[in-house]
Amino acid sequence: MSAKPCIGVTVSSRGAAATWFAHWLAVRRAGGLPLRLAADGRTGADGLDGLIIGGGDDIGADLYGGELTLNVRIDTARDRMERRALDTVLGAGLPVLGICRGAQMINIHLGGTLHQDIYETFSNLPRLRTVLAHKNVTVLPDSRLARVMGGGRIAVNSLHHQAVDRLGAGVRVSARDTHGVVQAIEQLGAGFLIGVQWHPEFLIFRGRHQALYRGLVRAAGENG
Repeated sequence: MSAKPCIGVTVSSRGAAATWFAHWLAVRRAGGLPLRLAADGRTGADGLDGLIIGGGDDIGADLYGGELTLNVRIDTARDRMERRALDTVLGAGLPVLGICRGAQMINIHLGGTLHQDIYETFSNLPRLRTVLAHKNVTVLPDSRLARVMGGGRIAVNSLHHQAVDRLGAGVRVSARDTHGVVQAIEQLGAGFLIGVQWHPEFLIFRGRHQALYRGLVRAAGENG
């Protein structure tokens, strides 16, 4: 590969400097060239070889039939930007990695829905909010996610209060936590379209989490 694959990374317009740096480092370590996409900066996905939909803001409830009164921190301009970016890259058959909000956005874009508050839906779910790998999830052995980062149990972090509910078209679950909450999804078929509910950008010095970025960049290079 003569040129590094260009990987767009969507981030929030508000307080995302640390997140952007973490993604930048992860993509560079994987051999890619990261490009920041945000509603207050570059928004177009033309010319990319792959896309990361990052975490942060909640997704507007109107996009999936949720209760508008439960909107917490939304950015409608970011919602629109990411929907357009997904149209562009999926239409071109390019690889996509969704992270936290990004996994949810992929599912919504393909016609799925969310649990707006996992602590209401899963009554016995312990409240956990940490960038440290303090939660265990199980990656299904026959999934593409398992081929990328290995199957079985893996420790992850947790910064979310929403999660995938009804699956979008052509989407399947590829990981759950011990309480049954969906922790990763992927698209059926050969293409690289994976969403994880945790934040691997803060765990990239653990090899299995960095493997997500290597897998994305490798897939982007194969499409180039």
